[in-house]
Amino acid sequence: MPDMLASSSCRLRINGEPYIDEIPACVTLLDLLRERLDLTGTKKGCDHGQCGACTVLVDGKRVKSCLILAVSIPGAEVTTIEGLGRDGKIHPMQQAFIDQDAFQCGYCTPGQIMSAVALLEEGHVHTREEIREFMSGNLCRCGAYNGIIDAIEQVVAQQQQDRAGEAA
Repeated sequence: MPDMLASSSCRLRINGEPYIDEIPACVTLLDLLRERLDLTGTKKGCDHGQCGACTVLVDGKRVKSCLILAVSIPGAEVTTIEGLGRDGKIHPMQQAFIDQDAFQCGYCTPGQIMSAVALLEEGHVHTREEIREFMSGNLCRCGAYNGIIDAIEQVVAQQQQDRAGEAA
């Protein structure tokens, strides 16, 4: 039986910064972020990958960080809600969530935003139904789903306007 407390080398880039340390092999990415790096925007919800509160981006793909061991993704680029904005400005998706009042208690909001950002990159934003389907792995106990969909559609519309402006 393997020793779960045995240390392993962990090399990641987290929000653009290198992270290199020896950590127990059993440490999840979620626990690394929250407990060792104090990046508490990523939430611990169900700890079973069912609620999506712990969603982060790993190499640009959405991942439920409670389900992945930190040492299992050597060299990966991890982006949390804290690393989403650039140059002192919040990400357009964060702004859209504010504009559309897409949260109530706010607990699920970081995971919802991270999943929505990945959703745009994946290209699954053709209809409200498609957005709902591809966001279904992120639960909101407060029922702010319409605001969340509106926020995603706001960013899509802004991106389309920006592309049209560049083409003109």
